[in-house]
Amino acid sequence: NGWKIQSIREINEPGETVSLAGYQGAGWIPANVPGTVLAALVKQHIYTDPYVGLNMQHIPSEPFREAWWYRNVFDVSKEQAVRYARLEIDGINYKANVWLNGELIADEETVEGPFHQYRFDVTGKLHPGSNAIAVEVFPPRPGQFAIGFVDWNPAPPDCNMGVYRPIRVIFHDALSLTDPFVQTKLNLQTLREADLTVSATVANHAQHEVSGVLEGSIGTIRFLCRLTLAPKSRKEIVFDSTNYPQLHLTDPRVWWPNNLGKPELYELELTCRVDDKSSDHCTVTFGIREIDDYFNDAGHRGFRVNGQPILIKGGGWVDDLLLQDTAETLEAQIQYVQHMNLNAIRLEGFWGKDHTLYDLCDRYGILVMVGWSCHWEHEEYLGASCDVKYGGALTPEDFTMLSTSFRDQVIWLRNHPSIFIWAVGSDKLPHPELERRYVEILKQYDPTRNYLASTGGYGSESGVIVDSDLLSEISGSTGVKMLGPYAYTPPVYWYTDKNYGGAYGFNTETGPGPQVPPLESICKMIPDEHRWPIDEYWRYHCGRNEFNRLDRYQAAMEARYGPVNDVETFTRVAQVLNYELMRPMFEAFQAHKFKSTGVIQWMLNSAWPEMYWQLYDWYLMPTGAFYGAKKACQPLHILYRYGFHDVYLVNDNLAPVGDLVALVRVFDFYTGERYSKSISIEIEANTSKCLLQLPQFDDISRTYFLDARLFDNAGRELDHNFYWLSVKPDVLDYEKDIGPFYYYTPSKEYADFTLLQDLPMVDVMMQIDQVQDKAGHNVRVHLHNDADALAFFIELRLLDKESRQSLLPIFWSDNYISLMPGESCHLEAKLPARYLWDRTIIVEINGWNVNRKELIWNPSMLH
Repeated sequence: NGWKIQSIREINEPGETVSLAGYQGAGWIPANVPGTVLAALVKQHIYTDPYVGLNMQHIPSEPFREAWWYRNVFDVSKEQAVRYARLEIDGINYKANVWLNGELIADEETVEGPFHQYRFDVTGKLHPGSNAIAVEVFPPRPGQFAIGFVDWNPAPPDCNMGVYRPIRVIFHDALSLTDPFVQTKLNLQTLREADLTVSATVANHAQHEVSGVLEGSIGTIRFLCRLTLAPKSRKEIVFDSTNYPQLHLTDPRVWWPNNLGKPELYELELTCRVDDKSSDHCTVTFGIREIDDYFNDAGHRGFRVNGQPILIKGGGWVDDLLLQDTAETLEAQIQYVQHMNLNAIRLEGFWGKDHTLYDLCDRYGILVMVGWSCHWEHEEYLGASCDVKYGGALTPEDFTMLSTSFRDQVIWLRNHPSIFIWAVGSDKLPHPELERRYVEILKQYDPTRNYLASTGGYGSESGVIVDSDLLSEISGSTGVKMLGPYAYTPPVYWYTDKNYGGAYGFNTETGPGPQVPPLESICKMIPDEHRWPIDEYWRYHCGRNEFNRLDRYQAAMEARYGPVNDVETFTRVAQVLNYELMRPMFEAFQAHKFKSTGVIQWMLNSAWPEMYWQLYDWYLMPTGAFYGAKKACQPLHILYRYGFHDVYLVNDNLAPVGDLVALVRVFDFYTGERYSKSISIEIEANTSKCLLQLPQFDDISRTYFLDARLFDNAGRELDHNFYWLSVKPDVLDYEKDIGPFYYYTPSKEYADFTLLQDLPMVDVMMQIDQVQDKAGHNVRVHLHNDADALAFFIELRLLDKESRQSLLPIFWSDNYISLMPGESCHLEAKLPARYLWDRTIIVEINGWNVNRKELIWNPSMLH
C-alpha cells in the first residue's frame, strides 16, 4: 500500500533525493503494486474508459517513452532494523534503477527483463521509523524481451511498463532460508506409496561461523538436520527418504486433475533455528503427483498423470490488458474452467502478478502449460529482426537474458503441482545453444517435468511429418501441432481433417475463431451509435492483423441461419453459432482419444472486451461457446460424430461404468419421431466407443434434430445432448488458395438451418425455488414446454432487479438448452455469496423462439 508514481519529466530531483523519506514532491499519483503505469492513470481517471469504443486509441504513447518513478514510504520497527534484511523484486517491466533511503541498490544494468527476479542485501540500510524506496522504471524498447499480447488485442500504450509483480523486504537473523522445493516420486503401480525429497538453500549472512538446526514438518511428519556454515557461505540442504524414512509415505493423498479425483495438497513448513530461536521460516504448498509424457503409435505426444493417460482439454489464458486481475476475478475464471469440465490452461508467457493464479489451479485441479510467448519470435512484435527458425533470441547476451529469466521462473513456480510442462518456445524453436541452457536449468532446478522445445509442429493423422524449421537438433520432434484453425470452422472439420487441426494428436492452440458475446456485453463496449452495422469499432474489438474482422463469421452465420439485419438478431444468432461450432471441436477430440491427445481452445478468456477467441468474455459473461464446451467435456458423455453419422460414448473416468442405457432419437423439423433406438451398454475406463451407426434419412426435413441421452440402471438421466442437423452438408475447400491466411480452411458450401426461422414462438412455463447448501444458495428453475413445437435454444439469466445487468460470474448446471413439446427439465445456478444479501434477483427466460418471461427471486428473504 501507499505507492505513488510520477513521470520523470515532472521530477527534477535525483534518485538520492526522491528515495528519502522526507522528500515532499508534489503531484504524485496513487498507484498499486503490483501494477502498471497506465493502470494507475486509468484508476485515477486521468484516462477514462479505455476499454470502451476506440478510447484506447486516443491514449497517447508518448508519455510512456521515458521513465516513470514508483515510490513508497514504509515503516520499520526497532526490532526489524537490527536484523538482516533483503529486498526482493519479483518482476519489473522493463529496466529499473532501485533506490533505498538515498542509496542506489541496483542500476538498470542489473535490473533488466520482466522475468528476472532479484534479491538484494539491504542489511544496515534500513532504520527504525520511516524508510523510502524509489524505483525508476524504464519502458521496454524495440528488440527487448518484454511482456506482449501479440495479435490477441491492441497493445497497451505503455507496453505494460511498471512494477508488475510484488516488492518485499524480508527480515531474518544470521541464517536465511530460500528456494524450498519438494520433489515427489509416486509408486505408479499402486499409488499407495510416495517418496519425498525436500530441499532448501540456507545462507549464513554473518562474518563468523554459525551453527543451527533446519527443521521441517509436513502435517505430523517431522525431520531436521544440524548444520554449520562458514562466514558468508550458503549450502543446499536436502532431505530424502533414504536418510529420512519418515519421508516415505504410505497411502499418500494424491493430487489429481479436474474430474479424475481430488486435487489433494500438502503444506511444508521449514524453520531455521539458531540457539533455539527462529532465524528464518518459510512455508510452501505442494501436491503428490507424477506427470510424464509419451508418444502414441503415430508419433503424437500425450501426457500421463499418476500413470494414467489424460486427454488435455483446455484454453489459452491471457491476463487483463492492464494487468488488473484481482484474486476475485482470477478465482471466478478458474472456477469457470472447472465448471466447463476442462482440465488445463495454457499460458503463453509467464503471466500473473503473483502466485495467485497457480495457487488456484493447484486447488481446483487445473493443469497449467507454462511457456514463453511468440511475442519474441516475430519482428512485428519484438521490434527487431527475427530468424525464421529461432525467433529473436540469437546472441550470447540474449541467451543469458532468457536462460536466467527461465531459471528464475522455474525456481519461483516449481512447487505447483498443476504445472505439467515447460514450453520454452511458442511458434518457433529456441536456438540450440539456448535450448541446451534450458535443459541444464531443468536438470538442476526441476527434474520432475519435461519441456516442449516449441508448441508448434506439423503433423498428419497417419504419422508425424515434422517441418525442418521445428525439428530441434537437441530434442527432435515436438510431437505436438499448432496448425490452427483460428477462424470460422464448421463442425465436420474436426472429425474429418487428417492433415491440419483436426482431432488427432495434441493441438496446442486452435478454435473456430470469433465468439461474439451476448448483447449485454456489446452494449458495454460499443457506443450506441456504432452498434449496427458492424464497423471499425467492432473491428477494433477483434484481434489484430488478419483477425480484425468478422466477415467470415458473419458470412457463415447468414449462410447457415439466414439474413441478419440488427445487433439484437446478430448477437442472438451468434450464441447459437458459438455453441454449434465449439461443441464438436471438443467432442471430436473426446471421441478420438487417444489418437487425440490434447486440444487447447484459442483462447479461454480475453484481455479486454472483444469478439474473438473466448469461452467467456472480459465481463465474465459466458458465451454460447462456454456451454458448448461444458457440454462436450462432461466426463461421461454421449455425442454425435459429424461426418460419420454415428453416436459415440466417452468415459473420462478412471473406472469402467456399466448398467447404462443410451436412448438415441431423431426428429424431423415438426418434431415427428423418425428414429428411436435404446441400447444397454457398458464402457471401460478412460476410453471412447461407438454405440451405433445412424441410418440415412433421405426424405427428412432439411433441418432436423438428434436427441441423445444416457441413463443409469435406475432411469436417472446422466447426460443429454441435443443437435440440430442439416441434410445439406458442410463442404470444405482444402484446395483454395487463401494467401497469407494459412491456418484457415474455407468453405465451399454451408449447412442449411434457415428453417429454424419458421419455428413458432412458444411460452415455456417456469417455476423457481431455492436450494441451500454449505457453499451458499442455488436457484433451481423448473421448465416445462407445454407447446406443440420445439422450444429451441433456451437461455436463462439472473439479473439484478435495479440495474437489469446479469449477475456474474454465474454457474448454471446447463444453459442454451432445447425442450421438445411436453418436455420438462430443471436447471440450477450457483451465485457468489456477495449477491445474496439485500438484493432482488430476476430470473429471466428467453430463447430462439421462446417468449421472454421474468420471475422474481429474493434470496435475502431467507434471512
